[in-house]
Amino acid sequence: MRVESFSAETISLLTRVQHFLSRKGVELYLVGGWVRDELLGRPSCDIDLAISEEAEELAREFARESGGKFVLLDEANQVARVVFPEKGLYLDFATFRGSIEEDLARRDFTVNAIALKSEDFLKGVLCPIDPFGGQQDLKMRLIRAVRPTVFRDDPGRLLRAVRLAAELDFEIDGETGELIHRDREFLRLVAAERIHDELVKLLKLPHSARWLYQLDHLGLLELLFPELQEGKGVEQPPEHAFDVFEHQLQTVAAVERLLQGLSAGDELLKDFPLASRFRGHFEEQVSGHPRLVLLKLAALLHDVAKPRTKTQEQGRMRFLGHAKEGAKLASAMLERLRFSSREKKLISQLIEHHLRPGQLANLDEPPTHRAIYRYFRDVGEVAIDTLFLSLADHLATRGPRLDPEGWRKHLTGTQYLVARRLEEESRVIPPKLISGHDLIAQFGLQPGPKIGKLLELVREAQAEGKVKTKEEALELVRKELCTEEIK
Repeated sequence: MRVESFSAETISLLTRVQHFLSRKGVELYLVGGWVRDELLGRPSCDIDLAISEEAEELAREFARESGGKFVLLDEANQVARVVFPEKGLYLDFATFRGSIEEDLARRDFTVNAIALKSEDFLKGVLCPIDPFGGQQDLKMRLIRAVRPTVFRDDPGRLLRAVRLAAELDFEIDGETGELIHRDREFLRLVAAERIHDELVKLLKLPHSARWLYQLDHLGLLELLFPELQEGKGVEQPPEHAFDVFEHQLQTVAAVERLLQGLSAGDELLKDFPLASRFRGHFEEQVSGHPRLVLLKLAALLHDVAKPRTKTQEQGRMRFLGHAKEGAKLASAMLERLRFSSREKKLISQLIEHHLRPGQLANLDEPPTHRAIYRYFRDVGEVAIDTLFLSLADHLATRGPRLDPEGWRKHLTGTQYLVARRLEEESRVIPPKLISGHDLIAQFGLQPGPKIGKLLELVREAQAEGKVKTKEEALELVRKELCTEEIK
C-alpha cells in the first residue's frame, strides 16, 4: 500500500478530516475493512475511521463544514456516516474507547483488526497496528476470530464470517469454524433483517453454492431454512443422481454455471444461441436486488415440498403437487427473512412453474402458439428466469450422468420457445382488441368472471393467429355465447 496509489480525491478528503480533527485534539485512525481491502489491493470507497471522541457530533459538524451528507448509523455505539455522492466516497466515523489496541481487540476477525494512524499515513509512513496477526492471515487467506467469544458477543458475525470468506475467496480457520459450530444456536437471536442482508450479499457472489455447503457444514443452513433439512436422505427416481437436499444445492451450482456460461460462451449452451441475449437480464434490479439472487433462492427452494408430497404408487415414486406446495412453503420461509412481497411473489412463481419449460421443451412436437402464449402469460415477469431454472434443474438432476442427447433436446426446445417469443411477440402477448365494456355493450352481459373468461378466450385465439381484428373477436364471443346457450 502506497499513499501515491490513492486517488487525489481520497487523499484530499482524508487530509481535510485529519486537519479538522487535529484542530480539536482528536485522534484519528484508519481501520477495519478499508485497511484490509487496501492491503489486498482491493480499492474501496467506504473508508472506516476510528476517532477518540463522540463520533455523532463530530461527523455532523464535519459534514456541515465539508458539504457532505450526514447519516446516523448507530446512536448507541456512536457510529455515523458522511456521504460525498459526487466523489463516490463514504466516511464512517466510529468512536473508540480506551486505546486503539483495545478497540481492535473488540473487532470480529483478525483481517479487520488492523489500523493505520491517519497522520502517519498521510505523511507516507505506513506502520500498521496489527496486534492479532491480521496481515499474516491476509497472506494465508484466512478468516480467523480475534477471540473465542466473538460470535457470542455479536451472533450476526456467524453469517458474516462465511460471507466475508466467500467475498474474499478465503478459507475459514479451523478453530474459528469450530467456534461457529459451537455457537450456531445464537443465530436465532439475530434480527431477520440482518440475516436477510448477509444472505443476499452471499447469493450475489458468483460461486455462492460452495458457501451454501459451508453453511450446512457449520450447522447454520438448517437454522436459516430448517425445511430444507427434510430433503436429506429422501431418495428420488432413478434418473436423479442426488437426494432431494443435495439436488437443490446442486441446482444453485448449475444456475451459477449457466450464468457464467452466458458471459464466457460456455460450450454447454451451444444449442441455445439465443441465451446470449440475456447476459444483462439477471443483473436487473428487483426490489433492490439483482434477479440472479431471486433465481438462486428459487433454485435452492424449488423442491422443498418434495419430502411432504412423496408417495409410492404401484412401485412408482411420485411427488404430486410439489411445485405448487413448494411455492407456498417458500413464500412462508422468505417471509421469515423479511423478503419483500414482490420478491416472494416472483420466487413463488419461479417455483410453481419450474416444471413447465421442461415439459414444453421435451414434447415430441413443437409446442403450439397457444401453449407458448399460455406459458408467457402465466409465468409473466419471470418467464425467462424460469427457463434458466428449468435448465439448471435438468443439470442438477442428472449430475455426472448427464445424457448429451437429452440435454441437447432440452436446449433446442428452450431455444424454440425463446425464438417464438422474440419473433412473434405480438402473438404471445397480443394487442388488446376488445374490452369488457365492449362485451357489456354488445351482448348485454353483466360484470363478472364470465367477461374475464371470454376476453381470455379471445387472447388465446389471437396467439394462435385465428383472430386479428375487433370484428373477428366479437364474432368469436358471439359463437361462444351461442354454444353456451345450446348446452
